[in-house]
Amino acid sequence: MAKGMREIKRSIKSKQNTKQITKAMEMVAAAKLRKSQEAAIASRPYTDKMKEVVSSIASGAGGSKHPMLQSRPIKRTAYLVITSDRGLAGGYNANILRKVLLTIKENHHSPDEYAVFVIGRKGRDFFKRRNIALVDEITGLSDSPKFSDIKEIAAKAVQGYEAGTFDEIYLAYNEFYNAITQVPTLKRLLPLSQMQAGGDKADYEYEPSPEEVLNVLLPKYAETLVFSAVLEGKASEFGARMTAMGNATKNATKMIADLTLTYNRARQAAITQEIAEIVGGANAQQ
Repeated sequence: MAKGMREIKRSIKSKQNTKQITKAMEMVAAAKLRKSQEAAIASRPYTDKMKEVVSSIASGAGGSKHPMLQSRPIKRTAYLVITSDRGLAGGYNANILRKVLLTIKENHHSPDEYAVFVIGRKGRDFFKRRNIALVDEITGLSDSPKFSDIKEIAAKAVQGYEAGTFDEIYLAYNEFYNAITQVPTLKRLLPLSQMQAGGDKADYEYEPSPEEVLNVLLPKYAETLVFSAVLEGKASEFGARMTAMGNATKNATKMIADLTLTYNRARQAAITQEIAEIVGGANAQQ
């Protein structure tokens, strides 16, 4: 019995240490979530304004003839997948990776029909374990990423489309709604065919010409969409990690309570047994 009680006490101590760690990680994730959420929200007006300007030009005369606005026969599709470097974030990585893998299996019959770009160590390791070649990858992204951190991979994907290496590009990321809800999203990045109609025709003047401005703005706009998705992904990551660590802390608390109850019962049983043995010994001497 004493050995069993020692094991229970050791288990309680282990759970208490785990609870301290998960509680600390929950608080850290909550602090980082606020900063990431502010960054994601702050980027939206810039993206919306750029979309307005690009739509205005694209809806004008000759604007819709730009190659990045034209759909073409799909021979090869590129996927730019955004994940995290670390785990302990619930289903944050698993959900988006499962969605991308299922899409690849459903839509492609050969590795020649698709290409994969990855941001995040978890995504890189996931595809490498399945022998899926990566065109480019980024790991070690900071908790507060800057546009310069992802510009190279975003530009490489966009240039691949412009060169005809890819006929369409999809962004795969977790869209942030709140700390509890992050939705795995697969969104077409290129071609920007939705720009061809319905643009907000504000009264802009362009130098040297609308076509020249469009040639510069469209790649920048596509890269901005990638960066916006990275910011959404970071906010989603910290929201998912905060929720996961909060649940882990609650589970640890429940396990500690159950083990403490078991320990107290075992201790009471041991005391009762000792008293019974003492009484029995005293009666035997009479």
